[in-house]
Amino acid sequence: MKLQALACGVLAAALLGAGVAAQNVTLPELAPVTPLPQPAAPPLLPLVPASPVTSAAPQTVIPTDPLFTRQWNLSAVRLPQAWARLGPAHGAPVTVAVLDTGYVPSTELGARAVNGYDFVSSAARAGDGNGRDPDARAAGSYAYHGEVIGNLIGAAHDGRGMAGINPQARVVQVRVAAVDGTIEVPDLVDGLKWAAGLPVPGVPPNPNPARILNLSLYADFIPLTGCDPRVQAAVDAVTTKGALVIAGAANDGQDAAGYSPAGCRNVLTVTSVTEAGTRPGYANWGRAVSLAAPGGDTGRGIPALSVTGPGGERSPNGTSFAAPHAAGVASLLLGVRPNLSPALLRSYLTRSAAPFPGGRCDPLPEHSCGAGILNAEAALTLALASSLGK
Repeated sequence: MKLQALACGVLAAALLGAGVAAQNVTLPELAPVTPLPQPAAPPLLPLVPASPVTSAAPQTVIPTDPLFTRQWNLSAVRLPQAWARLGPAHGAPVTVAVLDTGYVPSTELGARAVNGYDFVSSAARAGDGNGRDPDARAAGSYAYHGEVIGNLIGAAHDGRGMAGINPQARVVQVRVAAVDGTIEVPDLVDGLKWAAGLPVPGVPPNPNPARILNLSLYADFIPLTGCDPRVQAAVDAVTTKGALVIAGAANDGQDAAGYSPAGCRNVLTVTSVTEAGTRPGYANWGRAVSLAAPGGDTGRGIPALSVTGPGGERSPNGTSFAAPHAAGVASLLLGVRPNLSPALLRSYLTRSAAPFPGGRCDPLPEHSCGAGILNAEAALTLALASSLGK
């Protein structure tokens, strides 16, 4: 498939990042790897609490991680206020699956980063010398994509590097993207099922089934005319299992309803807003979009650590990096209300969304961005005020 040009011409069509701001570099190739047996997930590391800082109203918690001062995206969704409501423990640990380019060892996640499974069935497209196997390690120049998403969701609050949304989260990396960033429908379908703990023929059971599935991608090799029935069936199955699917809206400046999974039922579809709270030109829009979250724009991306980035850091922009904000906040809600259904999680996240500046994200009414901008504090307040999900 011919790669589709995105906003900054960096990522392949299926991956929903619009590039790396102010970094016109060629990303290094990762060496092919020999498949390894899937280990059992190690125990969670103890959390190093952030330093509480009290303001007049409301109270906030400010992590001491050096990059936090530039992570405008976290303050934009009121995470310091949400962390203050949770206290140092940040709730019980929750497992989040990132269906993306695969596993990259992360100093920010440590033992909480799990090498899941490689569902890329084509050996020629996998770039690691084989097809499906128990080693989900990423290969190629797009390897950082899933790594950055995992770090956004779960980076530790330990006084080093960046701050994640839920520093207690376990992140299972499930590889569904080929070395060129594209995704085949059967690989995506099986990756979805496996990530939620459903059986997949010929694949060992997932020892770490996830309650939240982050899909910062869309399926390739199909018309962009609506949700593919095979993807819809998989989404319905994992929803029935109790897992919430969160997807990026895609980066073509088009109606998200034509994309899979963004246009599927039972999906929380997230589009991007800039620091000013407006829709960047690349971000998809429409009735399929549930809400918006920071995705940045050229020159003002989402700061994150990356082992392959120049100086160990990247500032990408795209709906790829909006979706994990919602996934991380959803995991915080599950940490205090572990029995919340996917429908209730979607409801809390959308009902609590903050209004767009001026009342809308875009001057054109049809270019809608869902219920509003993700608000972690308000979503957590709704969850804590209810006895549902205890």
